[in-house]
Amino acid sequence: MTYRAALLITLLGLPPVAAAQELRDTVEIRPIVVTATRVPIAVDATASAVTVVTGAELARRGIRTVAEVLRQVAGATVVETGAYGSLTSLFMRGGESDYVKVLLDGVPLNQPGGAFDFADLTTDNIERIEIVRGPVSVLYGSDAVTGVIQIFTRQGTGAARLSAGVVAGSHGTARVSAEAAGGAGKVGYTFGVSHFGSEGIYANNNDYRNTIASGKLRVVPDDRTEASLTYRYGDDVYHFPTNGAGQPVDSNQFSAARGPTFGLEVARWLTPAVEIRFLGGLREQRLRFSDEPDSPGEDGSFTSRDLVHREITGLLATWRAGRDALLTTGVEYEEESQRGRSVFQASFGTFPDSTAVRRTNAGYYAQALLGVGQPLAVTIGARLEENSRFGSRGTFRAGASWRLEEGTRVRGSLGTGIKEPTFFENFARGFVTGNPGLKPERSFSWEAGLEHALAGGRVTLSGTYFNQGFHNLIVYVPPPTASPNYANLAAADAQGVELEVETVPGRGVVAGVSYTYLDTRVVDGGGDPTFEAGKRLIRRPTNAADLRVGYRAPSRGSVTLDVQFVGDRDDRDFATGARVTLHPYSRINLAAEYTIVRPQGLTPGVTLVTRVENLGNDPAREIANFPTRGRTLMVGGVVRFGS
Repeated sequence: MTYRAALLITLLGLPPVAAAQELRDTVEIRPIVVTATRVPIAVDATASAVTVVTGAELARRGIRTVAEVLRQVAGATVVETGAYGSLTSLFMRGGESDYVKVLLDGVPLNQPGGAFDFADLTTDNIERIEIVRGPVSVLYGSDAVTGVIQIFTRQGTGAARLSAGVVAGSHGTARVSAEAAGGAGKVGYTFGVSHFGSEGIYANNNDYRNTIASGKLRVVPDDRTEASLTYRYGDDVYHFPTNGAGQPVDSNQFSAARGPTFGLEVARWLTPAVEIRFLGGLREQRLRFSDEPDSPGEDGSFTSRDLVHREITGLLATWRAGRDALLTTGVEYEEESQRGRSVFQASFGTFPDSTAVRRTNAGYYAQALLGVGQPLAVTIGARLEENSRFGSRGTFRAGASWRLEEGTRVRGSLGTGIKEPTFFENFARGFVTGNPGLKPERSFSWEAGLEHALAGGRVTLSGTYFNQGFHNLIVYVPPPTASPNYANLAAADAQGVELEVETVPGRGVVAGVSYTYLDTRVVDGGGDPTFEAGKRLIRRPTNAADLRVGYRAPSRGSVTLDVQFVGDRDDRDFATGARVTLHPYSRINLAAEYTIVRPQGLTPGVTLVTRVENLGNDPAREIANFPTRGRTLMVGGVVRFGS
């Protein structure tokens, strides 16, 4: 953390959060959420569409990655290029794949410019995941154009608990993991490690390795102070034989990423009505790519190494103004940098290159929550962004949640979002020339929703209509048409409907259905063939649905069935450059766990687990030319010490 960042926070200081103790129990009829407002409030007081998934639910369903969770969320489309470890992207409500901000206990995980590969983001040591749909740039700045996903690390309490698990199955896949958690008095802790490996789906050069270490230490020295330290380290290597068109032409190409994510959060109640909260964090990745000659006669190789660093410092203050109002103000300072070196080598010469780029951003925001706990709750917020590259930009958001009667709620919101350019778009050189003068991509969005509960709350119906316009989209303009080769030229619209039904039909049985209708259109392609005016945005399906049914026998086990359907969507065949329409596909996933011995005293508990993905063996592809995994079976067990 730099001296200038610390000084800026000290001078401009004060922003959000309220009763931390309200946050501890998220498994309830009216769960408490944080991400939508940066203040812990009941989910039915928020104006945004919010989905909460608990860590316990993830464990029961055998879900290993966050991407698998997102496939079941209305409005979210996950696209994977086939094998475990392959590039995995998220399109939320029709936005671009770099329009969703991903946070780990408040620390941004995205690359500078918003890109994020979900292939390596696992569910290790997770307490819950909060998914907010719609623009949230007013609270989180750049990248939060169509949503925010925040992962909360598990907090340890009570007697010490240990667990270890092993699963193995198709495609030469195996995973081993271990976790420890506990707490006493004023200290709580969790720690976990896991290693996942797979031989992939191609005949050669498709191995994948993913190693994760994560932990959290929480200290509560008195009833007015709380501090937590989060740490997560990832080490990933992915071998892939394909080129950009999906053709398997390379026998030794691979990419690798490793590095830590670190977060420190300290909260202090100055008075019963005023809280201040400090957040400091960093995300660092050492990236490597290597493509050596496949045979002695092949001419040409390319290697690169990069260090990407993202550091954030923030101060938040919340004032509980009376019984039903919360006023929040905040300041954040962020530094992004990338240093790297690459070498292209061939018989006609060696061509080294290096990069060293950096930019900073300061954000100042304020938010008012009025009528919290009342039938009508209103949210109003604004933010000013000061970026060292594109200058000053403002965003806003306003919304309301109105409980008409017991079990019925209407809500609506509107707001704007921004996304900064990538480092490559700003600073590329060589065959491509970056544009330091690019403006941020922008959006204006509004939505309206209705929720209604039936049968005493055992059935919940909800529907949301959303409408979004995306402007100043950055597109590539090839030489000699333009130099620099990136410009803010394109525009697109997206609108749609999200429908959800959740029900608890009987003891231990839960079920849910979600459906998303999405209509996207390119308004102005800006000369980029990927953006064709009047056509759908690529890789966004018009229709998508998900059905989930689960049964849980207390203390014994559970069975869950998930059926996903994704309709036809446009894509671009990068082998020919032609636009193509991909066939619909379905994925049927089945997971079960059964406890044969329950932990008691010094006797460990033993639970058998199994998961089948793509049970119907649907071969339809998610991306043009990239095959999908067929039926995949995983079987294993977990040993637990401590209840």
